[in-house]
Amino acid sequence: MKILSVQALRGPNLWSVNRKKLIQMRLDLEELENFPTNKIDGFSTRIREMFPTMIEHRCSEGVEGGFFMRIDRGTWMGHVIEHIALEIQTLAGMETGFGRTRETKTAGIYNVVFSYVEEKVGLFAAESSVAIAQALIDGTEYDLQGDIKKMREIREEVRLGPSTGSIVDEAVARDIPWIRLGTNSLVQLGYGVNQIRFQATMTCKTSSIAVDIACNKEETKRMLNNASIPVALGDICIDEEGLKATIKRIGYPLVLKPLDGNHGKGASINVNNYEDALAGLMHAKNYSRKVIVERFITGYDFRVLVIDNKVVAAAQRVPANVVGDGKHSIQELIDIENLNPKRGYGHENVLTEIAVDRDTMDLLAKKNYTLETKPGKDEVVYLKSTANLSTGGTSIDVTDMMHPENVFLSERISRVIGLDVCGIDIMAPNLTQPLKESGGVILEVNAAPGFRMHLAPSEGLPRNVAAPVIDMLYPPGKPSRIPIIAVTGTNGKTTTTRMLAHMVKSQGYKVGFTTSDGIYVQNHMLEKGDTTGPLSTEYILKDPTVDFAVLETARGGILRSGLGFSRCDIGVITNIQEDHLGISDIETLDDLARVKAVVVRSVKKDGWAVLNAESPHCVKIADDLSCNIAYFSMDENHPVIIRHCKKGGVAAIYENGFITIKKGDWKIRVEKATHIPLTMAGKAKFMIANVLAATLAGFLYGFKTDEMKLALGTFIPSAALTPGRMNIFNFRNFKVMIDFAHNKAGYLAIEDFLTSIESAHKVGIIAGVGDRRDEDIRDIGQIAARMFDHIIIRQEKYLRGRTEEEIISLILEGVASVDKNVTYEIVPKEIEAIKHAISLAREGSFIVALSDVITNAIDIVQEYLDREIEMEEAESVKA
Repeated sequence: MKILSVQALRGPNLWSVNRKKLIQMRLDLEELENFPTNKIDGFSTRIREMFPTMIEHRCSEGVEGGFFMRIDRGTWMGHVIEHIALEIQTLAGMETGFGRTRETKTAGIYNVVFSYVEEKVGLFAAESSVAIAQALIDGTEYDLQGDIKKMREIREEVRLGPSTGSIVDEAVARDIPWIRLGTNSLVQLGYGVNQIRFQATMTCKTSSIAVDIACNKEETKRMLNNASIPVALGDICIDEEGLKATIKRIGYPLVLKPLDGNHGKGASINVNNYEDALAGLMHAKNYSRKVIVERFITGYDFRVLVIDNKVVAAAQRVPANVVGDGKHSIQELIDIENLNPKRGYGHENVLTEIAVDRDTMDLLAKKNYTLETKPGKDEVVYLKSTANLSTGGTSIDVTDMMHPENVFLSERISRVIGLDVCGIDIMAPNLTQPLKESGGVILEVNAAPGFRMHLAPSEGLPRNVAAPVIDMLYPPGKPSRIPIIAVTGTNGKTTTTRMLAHMVKSQGYKVGFTTSDGIYVQNHMLEKGDTTGPLSTEYILKDPTVDFAVLETARGGILRSGLGFSRCDIGVITNIQEDHLGISDIETLDDLARVKAVVVRSVKKDGWAVLNAESPHCVKIADDLSCNIAYFSMDENHPVIIRHCKKGGVAAIYENGFITIKKGDWKIRVEKATHIPLTMAGKAKFMIANVLAATLAGFLYGFKTDEMKLALGTFIPSAALTPGRMNIFNFRNFKVMIDFAHNKAGYLAIEDFLTSIESAHKVGIIAGVGDRRDEDIRDIGQIAARMFDHIIIRQEKYLRGRTEEEIISLILEGVASVDKNVTYEIVPKEIEAIKHAISLAREGSFIVALSDVITNAIDIVQEYLDREIEMEEAESVKA
């Protein structure tokens, strides 16, 4: 077996619109294609022994043990690997259950697809599952537990923490989209102008001054004390002299902790003599130059959580401990407790495994215990001086037991410090009495407090403390999304996208759009290049100035990573024609249609799919859609249009020279095509089709016809506004047109346009693309021979596995198939080809450069045009 490629899909994709997180592995079974599982001796027994829990895999049988039935009957190794990849993730604590395995059109090569929780774990599972399958085939030993341990470690490195994750989960439950910003816990909720950011439990609404106060424990204590809030007596020490002075003033017992510490690191509690106090000072100074020395208050450790100045939860925190049974040592009791299914590695479970550290050894030493000591029956042995869950502590929910006065006090503290999300640490005998009566005190106020103790307490009711955070960030009526129009298709995507963006901008929106030549916000190019994939989409959705997105969405990005958005308001498919066939398992137009359909299948239920009625594959896609459907067509009498409008449907048609919206039997004329600059006075039929698609999408979104008419009239085809889309440069005696046409459909559209151009000398600069089929490259030569009198073939780029000679030979085969006296020559480099074509120009020549490097072509032609203008101006001055 051989892995050919592995990729992570992160959005709606070819395999599933709803299951966005999938690993797709392309696997060559090699000789195993001839050996299904029932032909491999002992395979069934070995996989049952390694994975007894796979009995739960029902597979296509639909019953318990269904997968093992398939093994016994005989199934191929790609299918087995899919189930192994899912099972090892489950065993590592990441339950996920979607998988698909499909043979490609190449025998023995399979696409193995399975879901993941954490991307890096999923990628590891892909490699691991193949290695495990090979070991099962060979009957060799395999360290399965080692892989499971590794996956857990990877998960802890990359996953969101429980607090951050709970907020994200609550946002998802409310249909609020989210984007992880980087690899830490910084998260964006919402899109564009409606985004909110937070990190851990600190939000973009959190006051930085309040955070500074909370992080300065001395300042916090001073402010609380001035507000008549009870705090523990104590002081800040930096050396032994200060320690002595503080002890003399407040006496024993003491608590020592670093001023800038967290999670209980560097703390020593219940210190009763100077020797231990000095040791505690030195320990705390490992974490902070300044050390807090306070009077130790007897009682229990409580954490009160206040969000948006309202108490939402309270928990009693219990330090990590074991209970003796008179038989086992402390170390044995720790090991037994760590087997508790509630405990896990890092944050994987409700509780964290207990680790032995200096704090543990110090506490045991104070009792003259070691790890080998066997405590008496029911004796509680505390292993940590603080009650943090991250060090193995437990929590008990006491929210409903809080005295109203303590609720008032906690909410007042959050306002005094100024935190929107505030964790208050209290030491008191209980919270059922007011602190002033019980003698309890406030120990600390925490910015970015952890939520885990409240989300999943060891005892008591779990509290959904993420809900009030989302309530605060997105109160009722506040939107989280921005409108999204996504455009796909074979040809016309970029022009339609740009036209829609222009229309949206004219309505007063701050529009962000992606195209095959760059990312734009309000017509400012921010990134150059082919930006039609999910990363470019995310770029726009992360921009805090954008309030409307128009996204060109190409085949490659969908296949590589899926869509960059979860759903859109309107999805447009301009057409589905032959291009990119024979690449990435896309062999037929049906295959290509399945890819393009991902865009419209991701349209929200009350949104609209805008489809080309003249493209049979577009019409076929409509059968599987759950959103509203509208069609456009150059033919108002097209059967699909007539059928659709009879049912009251909406369409855009080209009738009597007008761009018209048809709704049922009603017609709304928007503008005469000859008045729309993009149509080249109505001569460019394929541009009229693009106008129909854009106009229909704008109408369905709610734009008024007068406003759309104005936008269509001001969208001028030019190198600035539509680079590489029929950019015509008017020289004194000839014209040069630059266009991005690169496939059969594009060439046919140019051929149709050129029939309206009067010129006795039409020159074409053409090239093939190496990863297209032989017949596609021949077609380009054939069409070029029909529409040009002289052809210049250049081929310095996009060889993609072929040689220049091979591509040029195929083009010439196409040229030779046309019964026409066409001359040709070969000029390998595009820039030289354009210069040469201009040098050949004569009176009335029409030169067409079908270029794939638009910027370079435009620059060189513009340079020649500028030079001609300068010469004319110079001659004018002389005259």
